[in-house]
Amino acid sequence: MAQMLPETNYRELLLWIFRCRKRLKVIGKSMLPLLEPGTEILINPNAYQKLMPKIGDIIVTTHPYHPELSIVKRITAINKDGSYFLTGDNLTESTDSRHWGSIKLEDIIGQVTSSFN
Repeated sequence: MAQMLPETNYRELLLWIFRCRKRLKVIGKSMLPLLEPGTEILINPNAYQKLMPKIGDIIVTTHPYHPELSIVKRITAINKDGSYFLTGDNLTESTDSRHWGSIKLEDIIGQVTSSFN
């Protein structure tokens, strides 16, 4: 399931400077090998205002049981009711929709656009 995530380029950096992107740091191992702990990522908080999320998108969402936590997961299924099933790429280290069920669109903070390496 691992895919390449583009490194931050000048365009993404400018969007971050102009506050059109948010910068976060990955802490856990749930998205290995794509995102290692300590990797910094940029997210687009406006990504889903016009387009709907699709399978394969890497997103940041609030944790369903700990709303103060932001988590990074991949959308692996879209349910008929419009909710999203999320999994980490590292299935043995990930707590995800297999444990707490699907999430709603309004729980998505943004789409991951790039990483700082």
